[in-house]
Amino acid sequence: DFSDGMLQQGRKARPYLKFVKGDALKLPFGDNEFDVTTISFGLRNTKDYEAALREALRVTKVGGRMVIVEFSTPTFPLFRKIYMNYLMRSLPKIARKTSSNPVAYEYLAESIRAWPDQGELARKMSANGWKDPTWTNLTGGVVAVHTGIKPS
Repeated sequence: DFSDGMLQQGRKARPYLKFVKGDALKLPFGDNEFDVTTISFGLRNTKDYEAALREALRVTKVGGRMVIVEFSTPTFPLFRKIYMNYLMRSLPKIARKTSSNPVAYEYLAESIRAWPDQGELARKMSANGWKDPTWTNLTGGVVAVHTGIKPS
């Protein structure tokens, strides 16, 4: 993670693990070091998510996996409409009244709205070197878990 605050929380929760500060676009690791690379609710926040996919590919061993947990697009049309209305209209209003940082919630809503849907992210994974990208929807597609394999 590049956030000192997130790293501190991680160290508190799991003091037996090693935490490293880094940028998803330029990871401080060598080629082919990891069996699995993961990113949760962070790929959407990178400056260039396709570059981040390629960088994760670089540090993942051949045959290794990438697992991405990220907000996505609800699959049921009526639920999608209700969810997007909540996300774009209600959430920012609630945040303005209750949050010390309402702009963060406006960013959250906009970044989720602009994020590619499940199929498009799978295509981007494939276009950036990952083999057999798949996804599993959670909460009707509000969140999706994408996986891909580093080819030989």
